[in-house]
Amino acid sequence: MLLGRDAIAAFTAQVLPGAMSDLTCSMEVEHVLFVRPDVAAVKVRQRYTSPDGRRAADEGEGTPLFVMAKEAGRWWLTACQNTAVADS
Repeated sequence: MLLGRDAIAAFTAQVLPGAMSDLTCSMEVEHVLFVRPDVAAVKVRQRYTSPDGRRAADEGEGTPLFVMAKEAGRWWLTACQNTAVADS
């Protein structure tokens, strides 16, 4: 579990560079629920494509839930749960 901005920044700096250099990730907002005017739960559909634009089926899809909070006029990602979509 990663707690705090410093822990998250250190982890992502270590594992993300080059991790998806051969894929592009697209996210499409499917639903937004405003919990308060400054807090929103955002459900998205996450899909991966190869450099030639074909869907990367091996990567599957994700359905992240982002919790966003507005602070000083900007929206910030404050929490995320990402779950892969299982084939049935």
